[in-house]
Amino acid sequence: QAQLVESGGGLVQPGGSLRLSCAASRSIFSFYVMEWYRQAPGKQRELVAQITKGGTTTYVDSVKGRFTISRDNAKNTVYLQMNSLKPEDTAVYYCKTEQFWGQGTQVTVSS
Repeated sequence: QAQLVESGGGLVQPGGSLRLSCAASRSIFSFYVMEWYRQAPGKQRELVAQITKGGTTTYVDSVKGRFTISRDNAKNTVYLQMNSLKPEDTAVYYCKTEQFWGQGTQVTVSS
């Protein structure tokens, strides 16, 4: 079992930045892949970014060059640094590994 708790969401103006955190209840070192998903109103949940145990990262095209995923195994935490935010980034962001999901954190990009 593992619990994932996201934090760091909020309201930000276009062009702004936020850093999301996903704290796991146990060591994340055993998890091969840690992922961030998002779901906007009326849309399907989509994979935004993932990072492997070895540090390999992949991103959906719409966030490449703006978002950075990272993991701190010592702190059992995964981060999503989001820069140059756009209104279309507005969504609930979820952390996931294996079959475990966090509860989500709301990100709203609006002036």
